[in-house]
Amino acid sequence: MMISQTSCFWEERLKNYNKTKADKIPTMTKVCPEMQEKKVCEAVVVVEAISADVSFASNQFPSYKLGPDDQIVDEPKENEKHPSVKDVVDKETGDLSDQHKRLSVRDLACKFDKNLAAAAKLVDEAKLSEVTSLEGHVMLKKLRDALESMRGRMDGRNKEAVEKAISMVEALAVKLTQHEGGFIQEKTEVKKLANFLKQASEDAKKLVNQERSFACAEIDSAKTLVMRLGGAFEEQEISSKASRAQGPNVEKLVEEVQEARRIKRMHQPTKVMGMQHELHDLKSQIQEKSAYSIKLQREIAIIKRAEGSKSCPYVLNGAQTLGSCLKIRASSDSNASDISKCSFQWYRAASESSRREAISGANQSIYAPEPYDVGRVIQADILCNGQKFTVTTEGPINTASGLQSRVESLMRKSNSEFTVVISQMNGQDHVSRSHVFTVGKARVKLSRGWITKAREIYSNSMQLCGVRGNANAPAKALFWQPRKGLSFLLTFESEQERNAAIVLSRKYAYDCNVSIT
Repeated sequence: MMISQTSCFWEERLKNYNKTKADKIPTMTKVCPEMQEKKVCEAVVVVEAISADVSFASNQFPSYKLGPDDQIVDEPKENEKHPSVKDVVDKETGDLSDQHKRLSVRDLACKFDKNLAAAAKLVDEAKLSEVTSLEGHVMLKKLRDALESMRGRMDGRNKEAVEKAISMVEALAVKLTQHEGGFIQEKTEVKKLANFLKQASEDAKKLVNQERSFACAEIDSAKTLVMRLGGAFEEQEISSKASRAQGPNVEKLVEEVQEARRIKRMHQPTKVMGMQHELHDLKSQIQEKSAYSIKLQREIAIIKRAEGSKSCPYVLNGAQTLGSCLKIRASSDSNASDISKCSFQWYRAASESSRREAISGANQSIYAPEPYDVGRVIQADILCNGQKFTVTTEGPINTASGLQSRVESLMRKSNSEFTVVISQMNGQDHVSRSHVFTVGKARVKLSRGWITKAREIYSNSMQLCGVRGNANAPAKALFWQPRKGLSFLLTFESEQERNAAIVLSRKYAYDCNVSIT
């Protein structure tokens, strides 16, 4: 009987313990949007009930007066178009709902702090539950030891009751262990939640402080800007008042100054005019001196050339103009060697005393100047019987008349065509009919009717220049090598056509970032 009463006592205590545990577990409520919408709907009902007698004339709060018995005295006109009461209430309700749904950073921080306090409270309760569970284990162990000692002294029916009580105590111990495992898991989750809420609270506080600093900075900058604008407006008002007050006097003074300046310019020359006259005189003096120096240089060159010609057995014949032909021959009053036994090399230079540039391929006794030689002096070295002689033109090569206008007229076209005859092909004499030599902006082509002899785009391997060897009419001839292994000697109808083709091809090649020689 005593054992059964004891087992009933522990069963009742276990039930109370489970009930106490269930009561101690905190419940966290969440404010959901449905509850907010419910509150908003209630607010709508209240607003509709209150604003039943109000007619909104605009989006702003209506202005009216109340007379006796709370009647509206000034009502809006009926003919004015305004939104209905329902639309206004819906709009206000939507705004109110948005305001409820929006949470500021400060509100989030407060919520995190509340949840953090609740989590700390849960941790404390979990610690208390651990102490309680430990006491329960101790009591169950003592009870089991007591029942074990009693089972040894009992026999028969009482022994079975004691064994039954022992099994019940063991079952209680197992249940208590299971509850402790649940408590431990809940404690771990509560700790994680507490740490998370603590970190979130700290982040929210940092965010609040950062936003506060940003807001303070923006407010300070706005205050500074407002003060600056205010000062600028004040200065503008003061200056406008001063200008309005002194406007007539200032205009009168300006007119008087302008009149005085006009009278002064009429009666005496200004310093600027004097300086202009002085500059004009200086320019004229410089031009005279430069012309005189050029004349002296030419005389010196003639004297040197005359002195050199006395010792040089060869002379240079031909006009020093583009379109002519320069030819070296032996002097009539000298015993010069046969010119066919001599070797030659032609050069171009800016002046007789400047550095010379060798003309590639010009190693014959005849040379026809090309457009690149205009404004330069042409020289030729003659090597004969171990002796070296040099002949020079009397001055720079002059341009041909009409060449510039011809080139300008051809450049207006996309392609320029010239009538030519092929005199040589790959160094061999070639007899042919007339062909068309086309100089385009991207390529050069030689054709006859539908048959194309050669066509090539501008490249560094292309060579297009005047003839630098033996030819029947060197001033009209042109050497064209479109690519390695293929070359032509073309004869044009006139010297001007040949020089125009050279100028155009080099101009278009330069536009394609290609340099041809």
